[in-house]
This record gives sequence, C-alpha cells and structure tokens, in this order.
Amino acid sequence: MSAQKVAVVTGGSAGIGKGVCERLLADGYEVVSLARRRADIEHARMHSIEVDLMDRRATADAVREMAQRFEATTVVHNAGVIRPALLPDVKLDDLDALVDLHLGCAIQLVQATLPTMKARRFGRVVLLSSRAALGLQTRTAYSATKAGMLGMARTWALELAPEGITVNVVAPGPIRTDMFYDVVEKDSDRERQLAASIPVRRLGLSEDVARAVSFFVDADNGFVTGQVLYVCGGTSIGSLSL
Repeated sequence: MSAQKVAVVTGGSAGIGKGVCERLLADGYEVVSLARRRADIEHARMHSIEVDLMDRRATADAVREMAQRFEATTVVHNAGVIRPALLPDVKLDDLDALVDLHLGCAIQLVQATLPTMKARRFGRVVLLSSRAALGLQTRTAYSATKAGMLGMARTWALELAPEGITVNVVAPGPIRTDMFYDVVEKDSDRERQLAASIPVRRLGLSEDVARAVSFFVDADNGFVTGQVLYVCGGTSIGSLSL
C-alpha cells in the first residue's frame, strides 16, 4: 500500500501505543500497529499485525509483511515491558528479552523501513524510552535497555540526517496505563502519594505522550533530531520513588 503518510506503531493495542495511534489517525496518517493483540480502534486507516515482539523470528516475519504491504516513512517504537526486580533477583533471561524488545525490535523495524525513507528522502523515527533511563529502583533490565535507546537514537540521527530522516526519543514518566498499574495498585494510597510527589501534582496520560510524538513526526520539524524529550511531569529534574 502506498500513502503519503504511513506510520508504524509498536504496541498500538493498549496504553501509550493506542493513544499514539489515535493521535496519528487524527493527524491524517495511515497507521499500522504491531502488537500481540489487534488494536481495537475502528477506523478505515487503522491496520493491525499481531506479533510477539520479544520473539526475534516472529518479529522479522511481521516486519517483512509490514514492509511488503505498506510504504511507511514514520516509525514509533513504543512496545515495552518492565520486568521489575532488585539487583539480587535480576534474571539474565529477562535482560535478554528486554534487549530484544526495546532495542532489537527497533533495529529490525527501522532497517525494514529505511529503503522507503531513503527513496523519498524523508523519514521520522521516534523511540519511546522512559524517565527510568535516569535510574530507578528495581529497574535494572528496564533502565539499561531504555537508556540504550538514547545512544542508539543519537547514533541513527547522525547517520540518517543527510537522508532527510530524523530520529528522536520521547521518555515518559509515570503514565496511567495497564503497565503502570501492574506495578502500582489502582486507586491505592501509593498511587495518590506518587501523584502528589510529581512536580505537576498528577500522573501523566497517554495523550500527553502522544502529543510529543506528534511533534517529532511532523514533516515541518525536520530541524529537530537526536533529541530526548521527557514527558514526565518534572520527575526527570527531581526525584521519583515508586
């Protein structure tokens, strides 16, 4: 399928990814979600490819299918998993899984879309990192791989700038999603205390993150590349304790 504005979003079936899909649809994009479940967004320009992005071979197949069906020039790699553990309990298998998901999947996806981006001399890549890249208790594997995204994005920004392709990072802080509530009980004292500790005095919403993604992928923002935008309510300049 050929379209002027085609975006691929990983993890588009829920949480931040779903919010990003909805925002990009509103911005006029054809949107393809790569996730374990079909995105329940009813829209003529919404498409889903179901895949476990922690399975490297399955991801390669799904990415190949996507590239054959769509000419994407925008990639938003949002899919993520936390796997929290204090250092004595960290499992290397969890680290490997998060490397595949947060870093390896991004490489596979961008490699597959590069031919179209280079042919059009236009492309937008946004990696969804995390405020946890700055460090957070119980986040050894998560913080390491989310921090790895920053170095990867800056490297790609330098390599791809002459091709008209920008690469940026959005790093959310505490956002009300199912993944957040896997760690913090909903409507609990802990949730209320956390919200009160954030400088803006509230938890973030998927829409907050989606607006930042929309800025980075806009065709008019070609002079912004290699940057990290923390959408975190101020927690990246203060302290955060989950």
